[in-house]
Amino acid sequence: MTAAAPDDATIAATAIVAQAEAALSAIARAREAIGAVIFGQERVVELALVTLLAGGHGLLVGVPGLAKTRLVETLGTVLGLDSQRVQFTPDLMPADILGSEILDESTAGQRSFRFIRGPIFTRLLMADEINRASPRTQSALLQAMQEGFVTVAGVRHDLPQPFHVLATQNPIEQEGTYPLPEAQLDRFLLQIDVGYPDRDTERRILLETTGTREAVATAAISADTLVSIQRLVRRLPVGDSVVEAILDLVRSARPGEDGPAEGRAGADKLAISDKLAISDKLAWGPGPRASQALTLAARARALVQGRLAPSLDDVRALAEPVLKHRIALTFAARAEGETVEGVIARITARI
Repeated sequence: MTAAAPDDATIAATAIVAQAEAALSAIARAREAIGAVIFGQERVVELALVTLLAGGHGLLVGVPGLAKTRLVETLGTVLGLDSQRVQFTPDLMPADILGSEILDESTAGQRSFRFIRGPIFTRLLMADEINRASPRTQSALLQAMQEGFVTVAGVRHDLPQPFHVLATQNPIEQEGTYPLPEAQLDRFLLQIDVGYPDRDTERRILLETTGTREAVATAAISADTLVSIQRLVRRLPVGDSVVEAILDLVRSARPGEDGPAEGRAGADKLAISDKLAISDKLAWGPGPRASQALTLAARARALVQGRLAPSLDDVRALAEPVLKHRIALTFAARAEGETVEGVIARITARI
């Protein structure tokens, strides 16, 4: 008897496994190359990689001197992405980012407009200190971050693919800054909080960055490889329990919602008093884009950690980076000493 030919599902599964093995090798090379330049900050590096592998944009928040800019530059080099840096200032205009049209005159005297591309036409845009520009200028990024193209004078201009924005923000020096519009914040897949390094890491920084030689980032993968990994991330299966956990988490972070697992028999539910307590503290919460972000980020984190499907641990680990910038507390809640982190922790603990 001849062996039965493999069915389409088996062939597809085998192809995904083969692609995943190649992706894991590429991710390992990228992490090693990043680690040669960025010391410590494993969680920050992981979240930044998750953001890019999921095809999203990231907001890095931290005090000056924590290598946020260096991390973005390193990621661009390691992942084979051409990059541009825009220093956001109060006088920055949308045309300084998108580009503008100029009037050309030919030798024959004919006049026509020609579009001069701005720095947004790159694969990795670093928006440095993004909150120092006016909301009008910040909003110039909205269409690009969501749609992958910009419209200038009624004409569509496609951006290179992949296209990512990694923005930095200083959380302590707020004089001369503008809060990011809620629509702008929602475009960021993750908010990545960059903290101080531990003592051993800081010792290594002192020894390796103050001498005559300093580590330089080198390319580990290409932009085409990154795109193929992003496609693979979207093909990874997500179990029903993970989907339900994501829905529970996001819906519980909205004012007026009645908590997780509504109508699901046997599921863990928030106590009625706790539901009301959380709901009353929220001025506004995350929309469906947060659910999409958490699903993609969970898949990407699973792949970064060598797994082919996300787990509940991925959802718990990514809850704060996904939701933190998509939630606002009421004035009364802030007056009582409540924090966004505390509310997210309470919701996440129920998963």
